Amino acid sequence: MSEFLETAAGRRIAYDRIEGRGPGVVFLGGFRSDKEGTKALALEAAARAEGRAFLRFDYSGHGASSGDFLDGCIGDWYEDARAAILSLTQGPQVLVGSSMGGWIALLIAREMPESVAGLVTIAAAPDFTEDGMWAEFSEAQRRELMAAGQVALPSDYSDEPYIITRRLIEDGRARLVLRSALSLPMPVRMLQGTADADVPLSVALRLIEHAEGPDIRLTVVKGADHRFSTPDCLKLIELSVRKVTQRTGVADA
Repeated sequence: MSEFLETAAGRRIAYDRIEGRGPGVVFLGGFRSDKEGTKALALEAAARAEGRAFLRFDYSGHGASSGDFLDGCIGDWYEDARAAILSLTQGPQVLVGSSMGGWIALLIAREMPESVAGLVTIAAAPDFTEDGMWAEFSEAQRRELMAAGQVALPSDYSDEPYIITRRLIEDGRARLVLRSALSLPMPVRMLQGTADADVPLSVALRLIEHAEGPDIRLTVVKGADHRFSTPDCLKLIELSVRKVTQRTGVADA
């Protein structure tokens, strides 16, 4: 049964947490995803088997949390993640960010590195509102977005279209991580599939070339798609998290 965190911004964030030793693991989901996804549950099971602390939660407007998805933006979801980490965990955490969650995790690592023991990204999508949406909009779509405040895009994952709001695009521009220095002093493992139709391999290559840090590695899986949820992909995620926890320099506690 989920519990709820009331944030300073007045949002009610649903979460599931297991107690255990540190460094704990925090799963950050993707755009329109929730904490009940395959990767989140697999990581929770792995953490439980190891006796490690684990947290998964829904951003506002996602899953069981309060709010309307269309009212949200990267800044809101970053604030939700920040509140969850500061309020619901103890000590530095290993962040596992999937897709948009990878962007959120990078923001957390940039803004509060003392809270991040390690980082694992899965098909990370930094700056996607600018580089993957705005950059690919037609002039007609840009005009519609600016005039009407939103534009509808087809979705490969649902019969319902993605509604992209002007606020999402404009707020995203204030949260970009690939336009200025990005220091990642913690161990980082990036995972990416070659068959990802949403986040191309070029994004992962750009990210690893841009980030600065002593222990950053990228693993590319031929044929893996954006979901990255086959049994082998899940095993690779779990292995990457385990390796990062071993390299954090944070003693199990």
